[in-house]
Amino acid sequence: MGLNKLKTPGASTEEMQVEDAVQRNPAEEELRGKSYEHGLPEYLQQDLDAFKEGLKNGSSLMDCLWGELYGSINVAEINDGIITPEHADYLRQKFLWGGGKNSL
Repeated sequence: MGLNKLKTPGASTEEMQVEDAVQRNPAEEELRGKSYEHGLPEYLQQDLDAFKEGLKNGSSLMDCLWGELYGSINVAEINDGIITPEHADYLRQKFLWGGGKNSL
């Protein structure tokens, strides 16, 4: 049965998006998340790698690395239009707001 048949009749677009998120397979979510961390513009990939390395090594420059990553995400999304708002939000949530500390 397709996902369209599982949606609540008469649900708003926002409600359907919530239903879609609930119905996603956790393995698909993990794969999507991993894909969001690769194939980035070079400047963003460098800042992401530096941030991850800083976390791993307990760098005393984490505040600087945080700011660099934050800026690169914003430039890639807003200025360059290379990543989508959803992609940018994923990166911010996982790395900057601490939503993925255990998955680094």
